[in-house]
Amino acid sequence: MHVVSDVHGNVEDLKRAGDGADALVVLGDLVDFVDYHDHEKGILGAVFGPEKVGHFAELRRNRRGAEMAGYLRSLWDGLSDPVRVVRQAVREQYAELFAAMPVPTYATAGNVDAPGLWPEFTGEGVRALDGQSVEIGGLRFGFVGGALLPPGGALRQDLPWVPNLRTEEEFDELVEGLDEVDVLCTHVPPQVPELVYDVVARRAERGSAGVLRRVERDNPRWSLFGHVHQPLSGRTRIGRTECVNVGHFKRHGEPYVLRW
Repeated sequence: MHVVSDVHGNVEDLKRAGDGADALVVLGDLVDFVDYHDHEKGILGAVFGPEKVGHFAELRRNRRGAEMAGYLRSLWDGLSDPVRVVRQAVREQYAELFAAMPVPTYATAGNVDAPGLWPEFTGEGVRALDGQSVEIGGLRFGFVGGALLPPGGALRQDLPWVPNLRTEEEFDELVEGLDEVDVLCTHVPPQVPELVYDVVARRAERGSAGVLRRVERDNPRWSLFGHVHQPLSGRTRIGRTECVNVGHFKRHGEPYVLRW
């Protein structure tokens, strides 16, 4: 089994990600929305150009959240129909990305995804799973996608791009609703300090306390996830469970190999 996460538009490496494997698992963030390494790429780069993306990236790096949000709104306001522009750009990326996936592929969405569009691209050979489990090679794999809203946070549905975020309660309900699994597959990591801290961004991302509780209680063989691009630790053990960040596929282009 080959496992990838945080693809962010890396179509060429995705075409080879399943080579030599019996199946591919994708743990989300297919869309390349903002490319912080190459400002010409990504949806924002394609729509607004590298200079504007560079300024947006600088505001984000310096954690000037209110100014960043205002600047992004000003960019959207310059388009006559920003929702249509963004959806078309996402569809174009998805058409390439899903076509690159081998058969069979089992996928769950990340926070930088539009899972509502996935039925247009998935099918018999590529299964989208969220709050569901499936047997693969004699093991039970459970999938929960998306990421977590900050406490008290709410999604603004009036924006052209709405991230795939859930309240902690909604997320935990899906995790708890899974049947007994051997492999727990999520986009976000369990809430463990060394797994959620990004050493380049110098901040902790939001992990899931619900995933951690499920791992501590049920001790599946593996907990697999992504989301944190440069984690302080890429793996740790909790009881008998091997917890593994499968890697930032956008940058490294190599799948994590799972054998049993």
